[in-house]
Amino acid sequence: MPSLLPERWPERWRQHLALDRRRSVHTVRAYVATAERLLAFLEEHHGRSADAAMLGAIEQADLRAFLTRRRMDGIGNLSAARELSAVRGFLKFVGGDEARVPQLKGPRVKRGLPRPVSPDEAVALAEDIAETAREGWIGARDWAVLLLLYGAGLRIGEAMGLKGDILPLGDTLRVTGKRNKMRIVPLLPQVRQAIETYIDQCPHPVSRDESLFRGARGGPLSPALIRRAVQGARGRLGLSDRTTPHALRHSFATHLLGRGADLRSLQELLGHASLSSTQIYTQVDAAHLLDIYRNAHPRA
Repeated sequence: MPSLLPERWPERWRQHLALDRRRSVHTVRAYVATAERLLAFLEEHHGRSADAAMLGAIEQADLRAFLTRRRMDGIGNLSAARELSAVRGFLKFVGGDEARVPQLKGPRVKRGLPRPVSPDEAVALAEDIAETAREGWIGARDWAVLLLLYGAGLRIGEAMGLKGDILPLGDTLRVTGKRNKMRIVPLLPQVRQAIETYIDQCPHPVSRDESLFRGARGGPLSPALIRRAVQGARGRLGLSDRTTPHALRHSFATHLLGRGADLRSLQELLGHASLSSTQIYTQVDAAHLLDIYRNAHPRA
């Protein structure tokens, strides 16, 4: 990468994200825009053209100054945290494995609505974890796992319990839940693509009777690794301690309920044994609406 002209870096970054990491069009566009903004800022900040040496010697103070400029542009805390995550990924890409990327904690996101995890926060969390993974296939794996929790409402244990016999994927997924209860959940195209991308990149062959999600050495993936990755990402993004893998499942349920899903359908999707377990989401949704009212209504 250092042999390329600096103006070519964003385009190579675009190709890497789209082809190697298979990120969404929205993510690629946002991350490339961040890289272009960073290069333009560094040239202005240092008074000379950006080159490999400049990026290799970048300091925390440079990143703070860049984020300050972006805050002056009007972005909020969550956007600033995502911007910092994209910068880290770009610097690592340009510098390779030897890149010295400064560690800088992102701004804390003020959570006026502590539940559920918002769609933007869920995506930011998954993107941060995928981009900071030490290997590309591990990032693809973690991205797929988190999308299953948020996009299909799986428990983390259910995701870890999936085996190679679910392949090839279709429009639905058969899941084994608590007490070995089977259920069928719809598989969104984005979730299906994430799993297929992980399978394509995984260096360990997956047979029908083996775990779908594998650890770095090829064994079954431990849920603790996903929880640890989520903990690190929420710290970098400034998200609440309530942002856990299980919170993504809660958000899946709450967002469906808010968009008109009935309790019986939600019960089936979540794999609850009784309707009373699902009814808690009506209370969560009511609390969510009350939070919105209190924060938005001038006489609240």
